[in-house]
Amino acid sequence: MVMSMTGFGRGKAESSFFTVNVEVKTVNHRFCEINIRMPRQLLKIEDKIKKKLNEHIRRGRAEVYINIEGEGAITRKLHVDWNLIEDYFQFITELKEKFSINGTVTLADILNRQDLIHIEECESGNEELEELVITAVNDAVLKLVEMRKLEGEVLKKELLDIIARVETHLMELQTHAPMVVQMFKDRVIKRMQEFVNGQLDETRILTEVAIFSEKADINEEITRLRSHIGQFIQALNEKDPIGRKLDFLIQEMNRETNTIGSKANDSTIAKKVVEIKSLLEKLKEQVQNIE
Repeated sequence: MVMSMTGFGRGKAESSFFTVNVEVKTVNHRFCEINIRMPRQLLKIEDKIKKKLNEHIRRGRAEVYINIEGEGAITRKLHVDWNLIEDYFQFITELKEKFSINGTVTLADILNRQDLIHIEECESGNEELEELVITAVNDAVLKLVEMRKLEGEVLKKELLDIIARVETHLMELQTHAPMVVQMFKDRVIKRMQEFVNGQLDETRILTEVAIFSEKADINEEITRLRSHIGQFIQALNEKDPIGRKLDFLIQEMNRETNTIGSKANDSTIAKKVVEIKSLLEKLKEQVQNIE
């Protein structure tokens, strides 16, 4: 199955106290990389979240955003540093006595000092909240997968269209290749006629044509290229991630095409090689989007 690495999914789960919103977006990446942005109280279930994502994401860079709403998400607590207050009051008392300073320490003096009294916000964590997060993550990743599948179908059609055009060029190459040998033979005969006044050495002609034919033979490369194309098409129907396999097959296709280009001493074949390489480059660009 062709699965795109690009996608987006949003999930949501609610209870009487909490609302959890999750967004997951993925882009192309050589490996599987997951980055999660979430409140601190969820750090202990980060591995569970990644495990749930890895059930569906095998390759690509995933950005996950988890947001928690609700009064139960954050609790407030009054923090009083009694020891510091006592030291502070003792210091003021001694200061007044030592320097004969008039005045009193009021309650407002104590309350206005944040180092003595302040409110702490604590993010709560409980099983109910954790279950909601996993549910929302699962909802988001399923929607992400659905989007990646739809885009994968579009990619598959484009890949098959490009492959069909490559096969057309291969058929034309195979049809034209024998003509190259015949044209070489005609050139050899013409050159010999020019130098030996019409007296031809059949043995020498056959020898040169045989050597050229062996050097210019591209049937083996065409056969291997067609084999790679067959494997490429077959891979498009496999269930496992196929992106790396397709990328490898394109490299092999390029190698065989380059060999054809180096062997062919013919402008028509050279032109076909350029067209095939251009199509293979388009294939490679599309394959970079496949998981």
